[in-house]
Amino acid sequence: MKHQEGNFVNYQNLQIYYQGWLPEDKPRGILVIAHGLHEHSGRYQHVGKFFTAHGYAVFGLDFPGHGKSEGLRSYIDSFEEFPATLLAFVEMVRDWHPGLPIFLMGHSLGGLISSVFLLDHQELINGAILSGSLVKVPDYVTELTLKISRLLAGVFPKFRLLGIDKEGLSRDPAVIQAYINDPLVFTGKTTARISNEINLGISRLEKEGSKIEIPLLLLHGGADRLCDPAWSKYLHDLVSSRDKELIIYEGLFHEIYNELEADRVFQDVLSWLEKHQS
Repeated sequence: MKHQEGNFVNYQNLQIYYQGWLPEDKPRGILVIAHGLHEHSGRYQHVGKFFTAHGYAVFGLDFPGHGKSEGLRSYIDSFEEFPATLLAFVEMVRDWHPGLPIFLMGHSLGGLISSVFLLDHQELINGAILSGSLVKVPDYVTELTLKISRLLAGVFPKFRLLGIDKEGLSRDPAVIQAYINDPLVFTGKTTARISNEINLGISRLEKEGSKIEIPLLLLHGGADRLCDPAWSKYLHDLVSSRDKELIIYEGLFHEIYNELEADRVFQDVLSWLEKHQS
């Protein structure tokens, strides 16, 4: 496995870090990873190792305000910064490997970012694997709460609200400890602005999600308490893709690639990719 890394400048003039894991021989396809809230591409090295062993090149970027990229932690001016930065990266990867099929692999917030990206640019992608996707506002969030969130985002955009339930990421204690000890993971609270912008991204997907027509593999841990498994079922029903599959893994927590049964998940993704090479 070969490793490459570097930086590019997004449309906001922020330095965006990326890295890639490549097989020794010419790759047969490309995976582009869109990570979740507060994490970074480096947490997917084991994903890269698995798929490069099967002939795929795997690339990941750190979104603005995440990992090794520039930007205030857990802050974004507009949700559009996420899919726009992803677009610049996908176009770079296409230029590096012309003619190869490209698949998006979005997790959690990355599932929402990937979905909104597909509303405008699905012609660039051969298919998408979306796991634990943050594509709905939780049922317990009332309209009053949303109004307060919009107000805070406008008046106090950098006000810190809520943290992530770290214990809900995985049933493997080693994964939780590594997450806590990782200096590139942001373990503080989300800002009012990013919370509101995520809600706006969810709203856009709800209105336009039927535009999505490319092949989709939707995955979710059945015991996920960060993002409800019902949200992937919602996304499955929302899109117009004729070629779509939903797998709920009974008992698994949010990060299905970091669960004790991750090998099974990897094999399911690999089998799906093998069917969608052409």
